[in-house]
Amino acid sequence: MRDFIEKILQEEVRLNEKISLEDLKNSPLIKYLDLKTGAINGNTKSRRNLANIYAIYSILYYYKDEYYCNINKYKKFEGFEYTKLLSFYKRLYGGKKLQNHALNSRVNGEFNNKIVERNDNALIINNNGKYLIHIEYLYVNNIDISKIVIRIIEKYIDLLVKKDDSLIKKLKELILIKDTSIKKKKINELIDEDAEARIFEIIAYSILKNHYKSTKVYMGYSIDNLKEEYLTLYKTGRTNANDGGIDFVMRPLGRFYQVTEVENYDKYLLDMDKILHFPLTFIIKTKKEKDVIENELKTYIEEKSKGMEVIKSRYLNSIEEIITINELKKWLLELNDKDLNFLIRDIDLYYKIELNLELE
Repeated sequence: MRDFIEKILQEEVRLNEKISLEDLKNSPLIKYLDLKTGAINGNTKSRRNLANIYAIYSILYYYKDEYYCNINKYKKFEGFEYTKLLSFYKRLYGGKKLQNHALNSRVNGEFNNKIVERNDNALIINNNGKYLIHIEYLYVNNIDISKIVIRIIEKYIDLLVKKDDSLIKKLKELILIKDTSIKKKKINELIDEDAEARIFEIIAYSILKNHYKSTKVYMGYSIDNLKEEYLTLYKTGRTNANDGGIDFVMRPLGRFYQVTEVENYDKYLLDMDKILHFPLTFIIKTKKEKDVIENELKTYIEEKSKGMEVIKSRYLNSIEEIITINELKKWLLELNDKDLNFLIRDIDLYYKIELNLELE
């Protein structure tokens, strides 16, 4: 269990002798929050899961004033209006662009798949557009735990805010540094295998965008009618977007890029399948040499295909290029001071967009 949750539970147990630490740790609702709050850790692949967490928080925010420790009254309650809940969590930190999927299905699907049995009660009850949390998960040994859950969520958000402010502050300081070598050294330290997934993707994009932008290509329908163009890299969406396996797109060459991690190579094949085997460049959060990754991936494809050439060639031809942390660090060092400042501003811009923060 995460340290900050454990600390809160220990404090609550000291305040209330009727409940034990073990009882609280076994609460399905608290277990779910433990599952969904991984983004505060340094080495994490977890997303922030704000939509799922805010869906729970918004219900409990209104619950605590009207139904806390009032089990009989709550049993007759039909739920809070959808518009009331959505309006509330869109005002919360990073909640401006969140949708309603968490209230409607995502929380319950994940809760029943990972925390309780599939046939157990759903966490959030959808009563024709009104929402409430099932009473089974609000009480532990006849103790209402809603305020403990609220405290856990508020602490998680507080930790995220501090973490986000830390990077934003570093970026502002970087802009003011005059020494280019120091700037590169500090950015270089952010490109690491332990970097949070979204931070790595944003930094990778910013490096590649500024690396490619000075490269000319000549495009046209005939030799006599060629047009000079510079390569431009576009970010297609947020890091948790359902974009079909395309994180960046390059113009005018039409290259596709996917940011990923060395883990299960089956995911790489799935990304190729999703875009119907259009050649794909993988940007991988690893310090392994690109040749090692290429050989491992080719070996995996060979084993997966069982030697069938039609399958093997389909996947091998879908790999356009492998880019690792090593290439990103090398290309970072090649940037001049002007491009370096553009890179820092790009990181700051896309980080704030990613976090749904107001842009200055």
